[in-house]
Amino acid sequence: VNTELVSACGLYCGSCSKYLKGKCEGCAKNEKASWCKIRKCCIEKGINSCAECSEFSDVKDCKMFDNFVAKMFEFVFKSDRKAGIKMIKESGYDEFAKYMADNQLVSIKRPKN
Repeated sequence: VNTELVSACGLYCGSCSKYLKGKCEGCAKNEKASWCKIRKCCIEKGINSCAECSEFSDVKDCKMFDNFVAKMFEFVFKSDRKAGIKMIKESGYDEFAKYMADNQLVSIKRPKN
């Protein structure tokens, strides 16, 4: 379990097929991910993820985190990145990374309605 594989937005790169196949270095080391505004924001603020952001008490209030593209990503992949950020805040990076690795999850799954 590697906490450096927790992405800025609450995904876990350590369970991602691209990472596992060596086609991606993961969020923290992927210099090619300059397109990712969340990653860029975290780097500029000197934080590891949105869980450490002091500007917003809840990521749903951040327009960079919770925008149209993010909502479409969550819908298509049945993902709940907000739950990932919440888990990191409540349990820490170690517990989050362990949970994600043990369950082979890239993202916490959105509850079925």
